[in-house]
Amino acid sequence: MSKSEIGLLGLGTMGAALALNIADKGFDIAVFNRTTQVTRDFAKDAGDLAQRITPTENLKDFVAAIATPRTIILMVPAGDPVDQQIAALRPLLDDDDLIIDAGNANFHDTNRRAAEADGKPFLGIGVSGGEDGARHGPSIMGGGPREAWDRVAHILTAIAAQHDGTACATWMGQAGAGHFVKAVHNGIEYADMQMIAEVYGVMRDGIGLDHTQISDVFATWNNGPLASYLIEISHKVAAASDSLTGAPLLSVIRDAAGQKGTGRWTAIEAQHLAAPVPAIEAAVAARNISARTELRAQGQDLFGAAPVSLNGALEIDQLEQALIAGKILCYAQGFDMITRASDDFGWALPLPDIARVWRAGCIIRSVMLDDMATALTENPDENLMFSKRFAGDLGENHMALRQVVAQAALHGLPMPALSSGLAYFDAMRTARGTADMIQGQRDYFGRHGFTRLDRDGTDFHGPWAD
Repeated sequence: MSKSEIGLLGLGTMGAALALNIADKGFDIAVFNRTTQVTRDFAKDAGDLAQRITPTENLKDFVAAIATPRTIILMVPAGDPVDQQIAALRPLLDDDDLIIDAGNANFHDTNRRAAEADGKPFLGIGVSGGEDGARHGPSIMGGGPREAWDRVAHILTAIAAQHDGTACATWMGQAGAGHFVKAVHNGIEYADMQMIAEVYGVMRDGIGLDHTQISDVFATWNNGPLASYLIEISHKVAAASDSLTGAPLLSVIRDAAGQKGTGRWTAIEAQHLAAPVPAIEAAVAARNISARTELRAQGQDLFGAAPVSLNGALEIDQLEQALIAGKILCYAQGFDMITRASDDFGWALPLPDIARVWRAGCIIRSVMLDDMATALTENPDENLMFSKRFAGDLGENHMALRQVVAQAALHGLPMPALSSGLAYFDAMRTARGTADMIQGQRDYFGRHGFTRLDRDGTDFHGPWAD
């Protein structure tokens, strides 16, 4: 019996979908799951693809079913389960066998695992697109030795999403580079979702549109500059009805957003890198606030409900323009963070390729990413908001963002992500801001003197006059 070209361990939702995708693209695959019945059911339900799938019921048989040098994809929960599976597999593997962690790992863990591999091939790859992406074509961000990526690239590019004939899968850099890029992707995803939710709130509570009307607005926007997966599904979610009550689905969904922590990792790492990502930080905070349902109810009882009607103060077109500006600013922050990480970690992260990989398959795919890839190709060292294309878009749309944020504030409509994006925009176009006061305060209570620019533009350190 011929052996499989690749193996996959972990047949949860994502693992099962990815295994079927691999088999569907013509590769023989061995599979294993800790719960034997899960493996049996997976193979039984694989239909015509079952002929390419070798189910196994213990690790030894799993390893033996894969052709050497072996390649094994781990699709298990992030954290300790990954370390446990690596520890269980290593004694059964040859030194040139490749382990790939394709879960939602923290890139620091991937860095550690790469070091612990002690020269044995190890990749950490970010996989975005959810279950549907895993089954039909995800966006794949690889990290680890380039030679290890090249060894398995023919499979990963075959199963990835395609955009204009180009696979949305590429190598990002050494060690945890792939998982880092995936984390920033998820941070941008948090912010994009939050900004959409904020304009949804304005339409619902400020303008008084019903869910069908809101759905129609999103459908219209999805034919313009905001065309993206998230706008597309927002249209569908707003139009959906609850199967039990017949009421609009959004009216019965619990008003508390869940999170798996990847957006939080991005916000935390941004602080370590001194990379400003206020839209992402605001989105993480908004999810945390949403979970405080009892405290929010207490606030409403004490102060009254916040949202009040806008009474015609805003038009739908202004919301679209505000969202365009907010999206550009959010992505500019994300790519700036990637640039800072590239410098700090010595990764030489390929910004244009990252934009291209995100054009299909992943959650944040949008038509804007084509222009972002072009802008980053022309000048990868330039902040996206300063590029010719996006500077023009911001010039056309930032006044609408300003009006939307202002009217939302006046009418009690919370808008943390869009307002933080506006503050970022204004701070980034102000050559002399107000940090002199902060530094003056620090110098005063430190009593160590003050730092100012001398006449020739160099730093000069002098004493306090008092």
